[in-house]
Amino acid sequence: MWAGILYALAAGLMWGLVFIGPLLLPEYPAALQSVGRYLAFGLITLPLAWLDRRQLRLLTRADWLEALKLAAVGNLLYYLCLASAIQRAGAPLPTMLIGTLPVVIAITANYRNAERDGRIAWRRMLPSLLMIGIGVACVNQTEVAAMKTANRADMLTYLSGAGLAIIAVACWTWYPLRNADWLRHHPDRHPRVWASAQGVAILPLAVLGYLLLWGGMGATQVDFPMPFGPRPQYFIALMLIIGLFASWIGTLCWNKASQLLPTNLAGQLIVFETLAALTYTFILKRQFPEPVTLLGIALLIAGVMTALRNKPE
Repeated sequence: MWAGILYALAAGLMWGLVFIGPLLLPEYPAALQSVGRYLAFGLITLPLAWLDRRQLRLLTRADWLEALKLAAVGNLLYYLCLASAIQRAGAPLPTMLIGTLPVVIAITANYRNAERDGRIAWRRMLPSLLMIGIGVACVNQTEVAAMKTANRADMLTYLSGAGLAIIAVACWTWYPLRNADWLRHHPDRHPRVWASAQGVAILPLAVLGYLLLWGGMGATQVDFPMPFGPRPQYFIALMLIIGLFASWIGTLCWNKASQLLPTNLAGQLIVFETLAALTYTFILKRQFPEPVTLLGIALLIAGVMTALRNKPE
């Protein structure tokens, strides 16, 4: 169990990096950052997949189709919505909406996977769910107060960012449950091989998305220098860093955690991603969190620590 928790922690630390990409590249469209990250993920995976080519040959057509679905929804669509939400609403609100994933996944897994992973009594889950929910509200209090003085156009932009963040939550509620299904049904397969399979599967989608985006910008005469934007070296380096650490290593660590932990427990550990993202964001902005934000973070941590005491039966 502790090994699984450490793998989940490592995955959270890697995934937290994706929240600072839109802040470091504010002039880059969210769609370009999304396809750029996964194009880097796919290219990085190719030499790693060559090392695991014997294991990859054992995958069936259904396995590759599942890897493609997971890559498209849990990676490409998720990050597109998340990056767009951060650019529209700022980092705190999407970060905290993504922070509800431990609650959402725990509830969904408790219904969906009770026979396989066991069920946690709702009365035992309620304290941790309440703490996480109140923690989310505390962190968002400053953002909501700031929007009360904004004009209507800014409010609509903010609300559209919130909507995109909710879609990202839906994508990443679906992803870990389906990903854990495959890993549990194939206990003889190494998590590294499954991470490489998802990287290989997403590469054609990322290439196609990049070409369509490039063509679309040219057709609409968008004033943006393609293919790599106004800061090409910075963009390429950042995409490679995020593609390696957040995509491949993060997926590998999460796959291992999914094999070792029940989904209604593993899902709650996604809070590590939220806490890492908040830490990176405040370091990047050289700001110290407001007291209400610190209270929200403390409640999030306390909620997950309480949840870890609940063993599925």
